[in-house]
Amino acid sequence: MPLSADEQVVQTSKDVVATLQAIAGPHPGLRPVHARGVLLSGTFTPTPTAASLSSAQHLNSPSTPITVRFSSSTGIPDIPDTDPQANPRGIAIRFNLSGRKHTDVIAHSTPFFPTRTGEEFLAFLRAAGASQGATEHPTPVEQFLGQHPETVAFLSAPKPSPASFAREKYWGVTALKFVKEGAAETYFRYQVEPVAGVEALDEAALKEKSADYLYAELSKRVEAGPVEFKLMAQLAEEGDVVDNATVHWPESRKVVELGTVKVEALVDEAEQAPEQKKIIFDPIPRVEGIEPSADPLLDVRASVYLVSGRERRAA
Repeated sequence: MPLSADEQVVQTSKDVVATLQAIAGPHPGLRPVHARGVLLSGTFTPTPTAASLSSAQHLNSPSTPITVRFSSSTGIPDIPDTDPQANPRGIAIRFNLSGRKHTDVIAHSTPFFPTRTGEEFLAFLRAAGASQGATEHPTPVEQFLGQHPETVAFLSAPKPSPASFAREKYWGVTALKFVKEGAAETYFRYQVEPVAGVEALDEAALKEKSADYLYAELSKRVEAGPVEFKLMAQLAEEGDVVDNATVHWPESRKVVELGTVKVEALVDEAEQAPEQKKIIFDPIPRVEGIEPSADPLLDVRASVYLVSGRERRAA
């Protein structure tokens, strides 16, 4: 997983990491966002539809071992599960391919992303930081939001707390492209749907929950049996915007099932911390059969994850 060849992207990524760390406080060895999380292991089984769309190894093999990470938002490692700022929740799925190769899915529990580019995301973070304690209006963040309705849409979108990580739906916000010889190239976005169905908590129910209710419930649920999700792909049609994560495709667009994600066990407790430091998820697929789109967020996000990952490993 290399850093971007674009020096400006690398600098922006380093600045994003530093700004996020300044907001959440220094937590060496932990992620600057989605710091609180848990790793699990499992298996992915593809559908015939997946093989018809892509030549990717995990979409054409009988099954593939996976590593899954569920997480809470922000860079605060002990953020309570009941804190609204812990939403959106995250899921990352690593498909462990042969020869130490892998490809990842990264998604969170809202179809929105706050900005189109990494530079805009950095500007948003800096404006938010500069507005803390500000008394004169418009504040820097108010000025930013006045010029970025897509960021307002992200902030305004409902983000209810789930009853369980296993009862939450997750969206991949950037478009990717299926590739297979003899088949049409198809742009798509991932969706991860819980087999158990979506269940959110209202304000009254959330008040009755403990600060670690999500992680405690997940542990008990997995002990009782595998937790299953359907890996889905929303397919773009001609004319759909595929290089802007803030633009949604119509709900009428076809959604196909790629396979079943079966989460089977927690990673051993002794290995949780070392593996959390070691694993660096990658939003760019880097596997034959799935290619990145021209969305500028992909390069920045990949570099942000790599910069922060190298810092974690060195801490």
